[in-house]
Amino acid sequence: MTSVAGTDPDLLAVTNTDIETSIATVTNNADTIFTWDYEKGARPALNKLYEKAKGAQWDGEKDLDWSIDVDHEKMVRLNGIPDRESLAALGIDVTGTCFERWGEREWLELEMETSAWILAQFLHGEQGALVCTAKIVETVPWIDAKYYAATQVMDEARHVEVFSKYLDTKVDGWYPINAHLQALLDDIINDHRWDMTYLGMQVMVEGLALAAFGNMMNQTHDPLLKKLLRYVMSDEARHVAFGVLSLQEYYSELTEAELFERQEFAYDAALRMRNRFKRQEVWERLGVDVHEAIKTFSAPDPNDDPFQQLLFAKIVPNCKKLGLLDANGGWLRTKFEQMHVIQFEDALDTETEYMLLDAVSGSESS
Repeated sequence: MTSVAGTDPDLLAVTNTDIETSIATVTNNADTIFTWDYEKGARPALNKLYEKAKGAQWDGEKDLDWSIDVDHEKMVRLNGIPDRESLAALGIDVTGTCFERWGEREWLELEMETSAWILAQFLHGEQGALVCTAKIVETVPWIDAKYYAATQVMDEARHVEVFSKYLDTKVDGWYPINAHLQALLDDIINDHRWDMTYLGMQVMVEGLALAAFGNMMNQTHDPLLKKLLRYVMSDEARHVAFGVLSLQEYYSELTEAELFERQEFAYDAALRMRNRFKRQEVWERLGVDVHEAIKTFSAPDPNDDPFQQLLFAKIVPNCKKLGLLDANGGWLRTKFEQMHVIQFEDALDTETEYMLLDAVSGSESS
């Protein structure tokens, strides 16, 4: 992965202008691995996740009520439309910018476009997960991990299906994949090492998505979207647990030099994911200078954005459990301290959290 600068204004302003292309090709340098060891149960925790996944399949057509009428504008208004006063209360000063002249119509359009853009990025990220999980089936050397990854391929296909349908039938507007998200997915797929697919997708991208989905589920007033996100999140928690569980065993055997490569990969992925939430394509569609918009709506220190910090609530404890925080003299710990997200290190990692929730649900059903 090519290292990225976290605060370069020109980098932050990069958008995806290739909106007419419907196909993208990325080189996959990984070897396909067959295993002739079919012993099931060599990794009991992985096998338990596989059995759980088989029984947790849901149907996006039958289990969601698509007859619900969604008034996109009404949903956006219920969350509140910003104005100069409310932005000033958040420390955002639009004086002297193009936003100083905006009225309710412009702020409403911004919120509606932002809503569509966020959902579109969720959709594109889910297709990234679909492709990456199919790659894990090909590349992971353990049969029980191949079994579980195959169930996740089905999960991700269903996620792509429901997000696509929601965007197509309930939301006005469509956006291409954000340039920073595309760059991250390209790097994950391009890397030849099977564990990098796990680290990049299962731990970093899916971990951030789990936090972002939870944030949207808590905010939305749409019962259809709320239920859709609840279903997707139940799958995603299991997926992240699968990634942490698989990598924990493998990383315990790596050298410090090998772990440092994973630390660098995780840090660069964190920067790319933070950059993807700057709404670059929205500003461009609205005819706003992207540099000016990002400067106006960003905290003086990009690491002080509470929303950006919250997105790492799942990632930091998972990196700690994998031994990545403190390897090589705490290199990644220092980077996460600089990003102001190290406070999440003692939160429950997703594997432990999922196992506890599973134990509770199992006792309640018995």
